[in-house]
Parts: sequence; C-alpha cells; structure tokens
Amino acid sequence: MELNDFRDPALARELIEAIAQLGEGRSVNLMEVCGTHTVSIGRYGLRNAMPAGLKLLSGPGCPVCVTSNRDIDAAIAMTKVDGAIVATFGDMIRVPGSTTTLGAAKAAGADVRVVYSPLDALNVARENPGRPVIFIGVGFETTTPVVGASIQMAAEQGISNYYVYAAHKSTAPALEAIANDPETRVDGFILPGHVSTVTGVAPYRFLAETYGIPGVVTGFEPVDVLNGIARLLVMADRGEAAIENAYTRGVQADGNPAAQAIIADVFEPCDAVWRGLGSIPASGMAISEKYAAHDATKAFDPLVEPTRETRGCRCGDVLRGAIAPNECPLFGRACTPENPVGPCMVSSEGSCAAYWRYR
Repeated sequence: MELNDFRDPALARELIEAIAQLGEGRSVNLMEVCGTHTVSIGRYGLRNAMPAGLKLLSGPGCPVCVTSNRDIDAAIAMTKVDGAIVATFGDMIRVPGSTTTLGAAKAAGADVRVVYSPLDALNVARENPGRPVIFIGVGFETTTPVVGASIQMAAEQGISNYYVYAAHKSTAPALEAIANDPETRVDGFILPGHVSTVTGVAPYRFLAETYGIPGVVTGFEPVDVLNGIARLLVMADRGEAAIENAYTRGVQADGNPAAQAIIADVFEPCDAVWRGLGSIPASGMAISEKYAAHDATKAFDPLVEPTRETRGCRCGDVLRGAIAPNECPLFGRACTPENPVGPCMVSSEGSCAAYWRYR
C-alpha cells in the first residue's frame, strides 16, 4: 500500500463500520501510549467515530508530560550553574516546575537555548569550550539513542564541557504499571509506532503473556489507527491476547539493533518517577559510569527547590487513563494552551492540548 492509501476515506469508513459491528454491546477500554497517536486520534476525529461502549484512553505517551516536577525543577536549577548554557527541546521551555519554568529563567537572564537535536547542543559546547553546556534529555527510546550518540561523540572528540541531564524513560515498565493499576481498566493497547522502530515488539509480549492484555503496534495515519483498533476488537471477540505488529512498513520485529546498542553502551536502567504513575523500578535510563564525565548530575549540584505539585491539576490522572482531559476541573478554564497549568496542556503531544485543539 502507498502512504495515501492509509488516508483513504473509503477504507476508513469500512474500518469504522467493522469496529461498530465488533464493538456492538461491548464495554471496551483501549489505550494509546504515544503522543503522535494522541494527536492523530484528535485530528481525524476518531474518538467521535467509535461505538458507544468503546473508549479511547490516552496514556503516558508524551515524554514532556510524564517528566516529574522534581526533574523539571532540577533542570531549571542547572541554569544556576556558573557560566552554564542550558539546551533543551522547545516543549520543555514552557513546562511548569514547582514554581517556575525554564522560559522564566531565560527571561531572568539565564542562557537557555532551544535546540532541535542533542547534536546541536554538542555543537554549542564545541563553540563555547570555556562554558559548561548542559542538555536536558527527556524522551523515550525514540530520542534516547541520539542523546547517547551525542555523549559518545563528546567522549571520542574530547568535548569535556558537554553534559546531559538524563531524564529518559523506557515505555514497557510504564505499561506494566498501568496493567497493575486497579483504578484503570485497559482491555487493549494501541502500541507506539516510533518507540517500536527502536525496541521492536518483544518488550510488549509480557502484556499478553502475563496480563492477558492484547496490543497492536500501529502507524499514525487514520487507517493505521483504525486497523489497530479493529484488530484489538477481533482479539477481544475471540478471547485472545497477542501482540501484533500492524506497522510493518516502519517497525521490524527486532527493532533497530544499532540504536539498541547505543542505549546499552551509554545508559543503564534506574528507578524513575513518572508523573501520575509514581516511581517505577528500572524505567529510567541513567548515564553509565563509562560516561560519568558527561553526567550533569555528577558534575554539578545546584540547589533544587522543594518539589510541589500544582493544586487542582490532574495531569497525572490523565496520563494513567483514569480521567479524560475535559474531566479535569482546570481544563479550558484556568488551564489553556496560552496559560498552561500542567505539562499535558503545554506539549503539542499532550492529551489536554490535543483535546483542546480538536474539541
């Protein structure tokens, strides 16, 4: 099939009709755990096309959103390091910590720069050898290899003033936390396409084997997503649980071994705090001892303000699928994209931002 086929209205209508038949009389909760899927579902109006008993829940798929207030506060504290240049992706600039943002620190005089890649941050370090350059690394397995490659290059090229504050996370442990959450019922997972290009499908098999929850890796066009939903309903109808790859044009069964090798070389698993999910064992990626010279947490120890959660913000409940964004009392009132209270309204991939944009 050509890419345009995955946007074919006729194919989409056929799948919507099949979903309506398969979902008739059922109460089914399906969760997507990829920010791009969140946006696709909103952009194409797929949520409104589902039968009455089928709910599409948004899970912890937005990397900026799942980053804890403690990590945001620590990133902001890095701006206080003497002479530091702090580099980060654009979404991170506006994410509120306990009392402030990186954007506010920049406005107050800190040297905070938006970059499009950690390799850009590495170039900043190369051009400013007398100043520490600290890249704020957030994201899942999709972005972690590029950050790892930048650390490898810094070590190989002797760029000793390049550091990374690593707040990277692994997807699979979060899915297990959700599978164990008594307040969230998930009958099937729409599994992430981008992450799976790196990991392959094996990391998700525990969902079916241990918890009896099926999952389908899908792409991002409307036909992709609808096909994934239909496959999950077929498995539910048959009483089966398996992990399927419906995105074979982008995802190989074994993922990307070269990217996996970079992750294994530069990082090691660690416990990590996720917004809404709490501390999850072995779900973070800390910089390994081999590259400790480029670990910002070991090179610097700025004062980090006491962590506070924003009163009234239910971003954490949104991220674990316990509520829909519009069920948060701040949604569309105190919290809008122009004046975001929580990170789910800041990031373009955030559930609240997508609900607001496509409401």
